[in-house]
Amino acid sequence: MDRHFFAGPELRRLTDRERIDWHDHAEHQLIYPGTGVLRVTTEVGSWVVPPLRAVWLPAGVAHAHRAHGPTHLHCLAFPEADDPFGFPDPTVVAVPALLREIIRALSETGLAPADRRDLTAVLLRSLRPVPELRLCLPQPRDDRLAALAAMLDRDPADPRPLAELGSAVGASERTLSRLFRRQTGMTFPQWRAQLRLHYGLTLLAGGEPVTVVALACGYSNPSAFTAAFRDAFGVTPARYARETQPQP
Repeated sequence: MDRHFFAGPELRRLTDRERIDWHDHAEHQLIYPGTGVLRVTTEVGSWVVPPLRAVWLPAGVAHAHRAHGPTHLHCLAFPEADDPFGFPDPTVVAVPALLREIIRALSETGLAPADRRDLTAVLLRSLRPVPELRLCLPQPRDDRLAALAAMLDRDPADPRPLAELGSAVGASERTLSRLFRRQTGMTFPQWRAQLRLHYGLTLLAGGEPVTVVALACGYSNPSAFTAAFRDAFGVTPARYARETQPQP
């Protein structure tokens, strides 16, 4: 695993499916996808982050990234003393219009030092955790759950019930159901629904039509997918797809 030290801000332009491998940082980081969608993975789970959100990564937390759709990745570094949350795990924050413009400005290397200090102070005061948990998919630790999760990650539309999936990984439905609750805080149906919605987020960012995305995620029709998506994220899939595209 690499350790990265950032001397300043960074803006990286990632292509669809481009991956940044496992690493950590000596500083805290704010990770923001100005366009596209970024999947941020740590040992405890993964976060699918659209342009209306950013992730605060505490110093020393190992993580990896994957872009979905052409993605402008803004990375801002902060010393260990500048931690507005004090949480050991990543924190998803809202990015309203003003905060988005501040992040974009701080990503520029030519900003005057005094302006950078002022904007950084405003940014740190403005960071607000997002209360919903739907952007996070907990990663189970048990080997059997991990094998099951890997199967569904490869094919989120897999319709097999937990009993059949359990046969494939060598565990009973009862055992897996108990482990899912203990290790993820979710029932298996809740976890699978979240996995499918996360997959839908990435496909929409890549420009796939809603009908195609719905079927790829295991929904019987686009209406069912749209209802579940709106319930989870507060917007329709069509609007979400528009918001992840590059802005002029």
